Amino acid sequence: MSDLDGRVIVITGAGGGLGREYALSCAGEGARIVVNDLGGNRDGTGSGSAMADEVVAEIRGRGGDAVANYDDISDVSGARSLIGTALDRFGQVDGVIHNAGILRDSSFAKLTPENWDAVMRVHLYGGFNVTSAAWPHFREQGFGRIVVATSTSGLYGNFGQANYGAAKAGLVGLINTLAIEGAKSGITANAVAPLAATRMTADIAPAEVLEKLPPEFVAPVVTHLVNPVCTETGSVFVVGGGLVQRVALFQNKGVTFAEPPSAGEVADRWPDICDLTETTIGSSPIA
Repeated sequence: MSDLDGRVIVITGAGGGLGREYALSCAGEGARIVVNDLGGNRDGTGSGSAMADEVVAEIRGRGGDAVANYDDISDVSGARSLIGTALDRFGQVDGVIHNAGILRDSSFAKLTPENWDAVMRVHLYGGFNVTSAAWPHFREQGFGRIVVATSTSGLYGNFGQANYGAAKAGLVGLINTLAIEGAKSGITANAVAPLAATRMTADIAPAEVLEKLPPEFVAPVVTHLVNPVCTETGSVFVVGGGLVQRVALFQNKGVTFAEPPSAGEVADRWPDICDLTETTIGSSPIA
């Protein structure tokens, strides 16, 4: 028996692409799955039940147990209803994989407040809404696993994706704090930046690059992160095409001024302030 056997994992955006692979992978390890998908288009418009239903049917056809959910997790009530589906159907919730996302790309000069808000609501607010709904249940049972989908656009930036990158970077900030606050309750929180060929990336990278990035490479890492045997927490991983790479913030020794410096004194020491020849993994100076 797998350590995931009987665990209940809620997966947002699980009706296709990476989310589907996560659902099939976790179900293959014996987990019971809540397949959440609004069934909309890549830009977040539209809705439907077919995508989630098809993944549920696929899991059940392989001998697994799953239930569909069509709630909009960008809304607080929708996220609570999603966790309610897990509790009503299975009586528990053990893990959340927040994979749902939309794209509304444009250069920053052309980015509208509406397209900023729409992306933030699904990615960042959705991550908060779902984990917030699951959090009291994780604390009560002394166990929980959280994995959010970040992106290299959030870690490093990407032209035309200010809204998407900001939301994805925000999710890293979220799991950093959840890892700290969840430690005493057996809750872990991690982020994965997938490199995979899906409808989200269909026109973002060349075809010859995408053909080397099947989503099947990403799913086993996410499945491991929601497994009870994995105690990794507060970490970020770039995963795709066979690569599994941990990413972390680093800090140098820095420069300490005995008195408030002038701008000129800061400029004089700027090469030392920016020097990264000697670094350590970053940590909060006030923690």
